[in-house]
Amino acid sequence: MAHKQDGSARIAENKKAAFNYFFEERFEAGMVLEGWEVKALREGKVQLTDGYVVIRNGELYLIGCLINPLRTASTHVNAEAARTRKLLMHKDQIRRLIGKVEQKGYTLVPINLHWKGGRVKCEVALAKGKGEHDKRETIREREGKREIERVMKSRHR
Repeated sequence: MAHKQDGSARIAENKKAAFNYFFEERFEAGMVLEGWEVKALREGKVQLTDGYVVIRNGELYLIGCLINPLRTASTHVNAEAARTRKLLMHKDQIRRLIGKVEQKGYTLVPINLHWKGGRVKCEVALAKGKGEHDKRETIREREGKREIERVMKSRHR
């Protein structure tokens, strides 16, 4: 994926997260990665949809994010695509998140992976799960927007 002029570019996005959760707050976290993982991310070999964030011993970990190794870059390494990856944030931010996650219904969801100044960052959202009726409402809104766009396109022709 090509870098933008400001040094940030999207690597992967978790589109399913916006459908399943209401985002309360967003945070940016650094990631502890191995060399082969960075090379694979440059090629876009990542899948974030099943990923989630857990807190263990006062630290954040990204679980379920698949980074598929490149055949050429990881010949001498035992590459594990679905390994648990540590997320880096300031201690005071993590403490605040722990307090919020312990409240009823909050969870941490990875929204996207992006480049920032040559480093990989993970945008994490403090989120609350949507109920079935909320999901139906989201679908209705999306279909309504599509219908409006369709009508607008047909008028411009």
